[in-house]
Amino acid sequence: MTISRRGLLATGAAFGLLTACGSNTGRGDADGSGGGPELSQWYHQYGEQGTEQAVKKYAAAYKKARVGVQWRPGNYDQQTAAALLTKSGPDVFEVNGPTLDQIQGKQVADLTDLFDGVKDDFNPAVLAPKTYDGKIWGIPQTIDMQMLFYRKSLLDDAGVRPPRTLDELVDAAAKLTDKKVKGLFLGNDAGAGVLGGTPLYAAGLSLVTDDGKVGFDDPAAARTLGKLHRLYADKSLLLGAPADWSDPSAFTQGLTAMQWSGLWALPVVQKALGDDFGVLAFPEDGAQGAPSVPVGAYSAAVSTRSAHQQAGKDFLKWLWIDRTEYQEDFALGYGFHIPARISLAKKADKLKDGAAADAVRFTTEHGFAQPLLWTPAAQTAYQDALNRIIKDGANPESELKGVVRKVSAELTRVKSK
Repeated sequence: MTISRRGLLATGAAFGLLTACGSNTGRGDADGSGGGPELSQWYHQYGEQGTEQAVKKYAAAYKKARVGVQWRPGNYDQQTAAALLTKSGPDVFEVNGPTLDQIQGKQVADLTDLFDGVKDDFNPAVLAPKTYDGKIWGIPQTIDMQMLFYRKSLLDDAGVRPPRTLDELVDAAAKLTDKKVKGLFLGNDAGAGVLGGTPLYAAGLSLVTDDGKVGFDDPAAARTLGKLHRLYADKSLLLGAPADWSDPSAFTQGLTAMQWSGLWALPVVQKALGDDFGVLAFPEDGAQGAPSVPVGAYSAAVSTRSAHQQAGKDFLKWLWIDRTEYQEDFALGYGFHIPARISLAKKADKLKDGAAADAVRFTTEHGFAQPLLWTPAAQTAYQDALNRIIKDGANPESELKGVVRKVSAELTRVKSK
């Protein structure tokens, strides 16, 4: 199975033990014809046709080093984490992170100086998780984001306007539900897996505060998450769809009037429905709330085990900072993603109009990324509680008290390293 860029946005992504990677390190024939040192560059295996050929084309165009691209199938994150502990791993690599362990373990190089003069052009939401201790450890490549799709004709027929608040979303889902169509699809697990911290940010809260504390130790968190149970209790949610939330087929086939999915689904939806749809950020909740949009970005990093760290930095600066035409091509030439550079996102023809332009605006104005300090243990505790709140009607206050204790302990642990 291939791994999609959208996988990094699934807040319930599994974190496993490190496994040994294969003996093929990518240090064979280089793709570039340039002189200088030989660099190995790793990517996870994309499911989008043409992407592998594109990154090899970029590498071949670089003249200051011979860059050998390695396309890595399987569990890429585990492979890379294991390889970074050895001298046979990549020199430069794509990473869902870097993770806090990789940064604190001094496995990735400081790339801060590469951003001189361009830092403000990178979307701050996706740059923040690449930043630790005032330094930047990875260059964001492209942005993936999630948003709410709604069927205009179905809302018009039911006399429902596009929901602007969480209460309006709950009410709209109920009004749009009948014997043939459900009002809303949040995934076959009723939303616990994909929503994650999105409702918290819509309430003006966060997973982790800027000063490293629990960001949802607030009565507003329980009130907001409790409203998600109403969707389940009202039987407004589509469950048991043939494909899960990342696939728009439930929406395009008319099984649901609204669906939470991602930007990658936009071309399919447009082809199926034409102009009969719109997109929204997750609706705000409460007086302090604001619309929220989860975003994520793989980044390019340099291994500190590399014998050619400076050459690796020079290559990444050339590819992901200087060569803006390659950055736009990578984002929009083979799939549908937003360039990490604000200036590129604004000028890209495919993102100038309609729902695509809305998605760019949502990302810029309301985007948030999973914080670097949000650990797998914190994620598991929160998601398990959210699942009980949504499906079982568990008391949000008591559930969140337990999560706050666990997350607080996790934050203390990782900050003490």
